[in-house]
Amino acid sequence: MFILISGIAAGERQGGIICKKGNILKHSNVMLAGLSALLLAACSPNTPETAPARPVPSDEPAGPADVMPAGPFAAAFPAWYEPAEPFRVIGNIYHVGPKGLGIFFIPTEDGHILIDGGLPENADGVLNSIRALGHDPRDVKYLLNTHAHFDHSGGLARLKAATGATLISSEGDRSALEGGFYLGFEDRPEFNAPPVKVDATLGDRGTVGVGGTVLTALLTPGHTRGCTSWRLTVEEAGTPYEVLIFCSASVAANRLAPDPQYDGIVADYESTFERARGWQPDVFLANHPEFSGLWQKRAAQLDGDALAFVDRDAFPAYMSKMEQGFRAQLVKQTGEE
Repeated sequence: MFILISGIAAGERQGGIICKKGNILKHSNVMLAGLSALLLAACSPNTPETAPARPVPSDEPAGPADVMPAGPFAAAFPAWYEPAEPFRVIGNIYHVGPKGLGIFFIPTEDGHILIDGGLPENADGVLNSIRALGHDPRDVKYLLNTHAHFDHSGGLARLKAATGATLISSEGDRSALEGGFYLGFEDRPEFNAPPVKVDATLGDRGTVGVGGTVLTALLTPGHTRGCTSWRLTVEEAGTPYEVLIFCSASVAANRLAPDPQYDGIVADYESTFERARGWQPDVFLANHPEFSGLWQKRAAQLDGDALAFVDRDAFPAYMSKMEQGFRAQLVKQTGEE
């Protein structure tokens, strides 16, 4: 059995148990339509990507057929609530989210890892997808988060309760997760998420591992104060591939100036763009499928391309677009045209 976690930040919260190679370590719906439309339109691409209308091959179990309950953002973003069949992306990485949100499941012989929780209404669908893949949700050891926005953290409380998993986040996003608020929009309850207790926080380059699969946390702040991307290596047909599950670098509804969403946000974006400039992962995945072209690549995979998700140009192209958008917004919001 292999369970690893390293790089835990100092001053951890009490109550959970994390195992490190056998050692036990104690550690810590009413919507304001106008604002909601503005915020959410900024969070997602203009043209939502749709899943291919094709059956899953016989060697891949079909996902749940039931419809997810509608939520307050269903009219603006129906794909966020539309079930999708779970499928294997590459190696031991599976997509288990709805059509409009990226949620990733990584099973191993010694326990599993789940990244992101989507909306509160997505949680039961995620659990059903894990079961459809032949796994017990109670075997999920670690629950990770890319960032504390309701469309990615809203389902975490339900998923944590159902799995008993240890929830790990960055220190920068812990207060928003535990408080259930959207940083910088604390006075907008329609953007809240169910509060969820964080069991441990990871610093930059901290690692989480189970069953021989190790994920490295890469802090990429800006979109949120604790925005965390996850890097791991998987094997496909005997060849290793570097996978990056990226948090986000969009400005979305963030205020950059003169009243920033949070102190230091502009410097955080700048540091993330600089840091990621040389990154060229073999596989780029995102919590909004549109960002990484997930469903287009899935269609190619169904057509027989076993390496459809291998695209070393995808992430640099995405980041170039995000940086251009950031600089345009900075000029607009500072009025320095």
